Amino acid sequence: MKMVVTAGPTREPIDPVRFISNRSSGKMGYAVARAALRHGHDVVLISGPVCIAPPEGAKVVRVETAIQMMNAVMEHLQWCDALVMAAAVADWRPAQAASSKIKKRAGDLVLKLERNPDILAAVRGGKGGRTVVGFAAETHNLLLEAKRKLELKGLDLVVANNVLESGSGFDVDTNKVTLIDACGEIVDLPLMTKDDVAERIVEWIERRRRISRGGKFAGSGTSP
Repeated sequence: MKMVVTAGPTREPIDPVRFISNRSSGKMGYAVARAALRHGHDVVLISGPVCIAPPEGAKVVRVETAIQMMNAVMEHLQWCDALVMAAAVADWRPAQAASSKIKKRAGDLVLKLERNPDILAAVRGGKGGRTVVGFAAETHNLLLEAKRKLELKGLDLVVANNVLESGSGFDVDTNKVTLIDACGEIVDLPLMTKDDVAERIVEWIERRRRISRGGKFAGSGTSP
């Protein structure tokens, strides 16, 4: 099976020195990539800026901004059978980045933000028979928000976690997630390592594609 995995944050430049980003470490996405490789799958890992060694055997595409990540995803979409969107993509970016460093003496700074493109919405139009997994990192109404994302984005599976729970937030090696699929099945997983969560996700994708093709792995991608 051919899998595209996204991981890490994006950075949206304010000027050549500063940027808007988030607290994603990339650990969950990299764990999914490693799990897929252990299972013998071909992996393209599209990574935002992180401090993690690339998994041996994966093709790594490095990006910084949300637009760069979207372009990389769309470039590899036709190749893959499954897409796992574990990256924490910035929802907004500065409408205009300054070409030189903004000095403090300029006084208060007001930034105008504009929405970044919705990568999963773009993917939905060309999804075909691919399996698409999204993530929902929430602080409240976990199931409600996760189900909403599942439906709006046309996902096959959403991996939801409350980032306020101990051991389930950013830049830690553990996670406590709920798996919600398009058939209505909900599975609450206990606190476990992100590598173990990744195993569950890859196993779910394999099971899903076997079922869809009568016991054989379903392949919808084209040659790279």
